[in-house]
Amino acid sequence: MYHLKLLQLALSFYTRLPTPQNLDYQKLPQASTYLPLAGWLVGGGCALVFYLAALLWSPFTAAILATIAGIFITGAFHEDGFADVCDGFGGGWGKSRILEIMKDSRVGAYGAIGIGLLLLLKISVLADLPIAATPLALLAGHSVSRLPPLLLMWRYDYARLEDSKGAAAVFKPSAKDLAFAATCAVLPMLLLPAVCWWAIAPVLLVNLGLGQYFHRHIGGYTGDCLGASQQVAEVVFYLGVAGLWTFI
Repeated sequence: MYHLKLLQLALSFYTRLPTPQNLDYQKLPQASTYLPLAGWLVGGGCALVFYLAALLWSPFTAAILATIAGIFITGAFHEDGFADVCDGFGGGWGKSRILEIMKDSRVGAYGAIGIGLLLLLKISVLADLPIAATPLALLAGHSVSRLPPLLLMWRYDYARLEDSKGAAAVFKPSAKDLAFAATCAVLPMLLLPAVCWWAIAPVLLVNLGLGQYFHRHIGGYTGDCLGASQQVAEVVFYLGVAGLWTFI
């Protein structure tokens, strides 16, 4: 029951899926360990939408609808973080100014351009995959991409001195937490050809670079940085799978 409650907390915070109302939000930080499991549900929903849409329309249209489904299920939670990071690091100079811009709810030119290009790239890569492979890539991608935020939380400190608007952002997972999350993250990979496992390597390398970039400029991470790391990891994973598929 304890683990089920944590999963429900993760779904309540990171998605718009219906959850019980009587949840203990004091345990929200620990619930972030269940991010990859939440990715199973988000990815599964996107995969189902793609599969059904591809029966009627082109792969490109199906990829757009699957992307819309993911945004609808999560409430654009991670996309919003990516846009804020683009605005903050693109338009800010120095830690205080970067953090100030990221806290602003308005979307600037860097954020609009960044999220637009990210979504275009994501849709393009998904549409280029074989139709039978795309639902599997969506399921695995949404799961695998939710491990990198936990790696940032484990390695770096939270950059803001004031309280976070999301308590989960200040959680530092243990090695046991990471092992559990990593196992959940990679399990959907079993549905893909073995060569696709190599797509995890660029995800980890890019996340390592992102973490160092965030640390150098603001001394750690914020909730927006975590959302950005998930979005970047997801599209890098799709790029990796698409590239590796040429060898199948």
